[in-house]
Amino acid sequence: MAAIHLSFLILLLPLAFPSAFAYETNPQPKKTQVVIEGMVYCQSCDNYGSWSLSKAKPIASAKVSVICKNQRGQVSYYKASETDGNGYFFAELQGFEMSHLLLEHPLQSCVVKLVESPLEGCNVLSNINYGLYGSPLRYENKRFYRKDYDVVIYAAGPFAFRPAHCDAPTKHY
Repeated sequence: MAAIHLSFLILLLPLAFPSAFAYETNPQPKKTQVVIEGMVYCQSCDNYGSWSLSKAKPIASAKVSVICKNQRGQVSYYKASETDGNGYFFAELQGFEMSHLLLEHPLQSCVVKLVESPLEGCNVLSNINYGLYGSPLRYENKRFYRKDYDVVIYAAGPFAFRPAHCDAPTKHY
């Protein structure tokens, strides 16, 4: 008899305390915000013709573009981003979506390119870290967890513009 009462109580517990026994039958996956960060510099004339950024200076208000293509090779996302006063850009990809988790993942589908430098003396595009043709992204274990969403930060570059005119290096013999 006691076993019947216990079974009956166990069946009634969810009705008496619905919030304690509530569970979602179809939980919504957490949203993920994708961000791309990097730096833009003015390459020193001392390093003209190389990928060296030794003596390079950051460029404020330089523009870069983030371009993502879908699995058919069509542009599925585009965003221009501007560097801050220290030459750093932080491009939040608002509205970025993937229809194929592997082929359209940011590491596979997105690149960053140089667009424009505000400096008259340093505004020639260079291909340092593939700034001309599109720098692939890197995942450097930067991630933030929020209550309603996660933030994943990818890196690109560093990139550089170069001066249009550099004096030829002089050799002393």
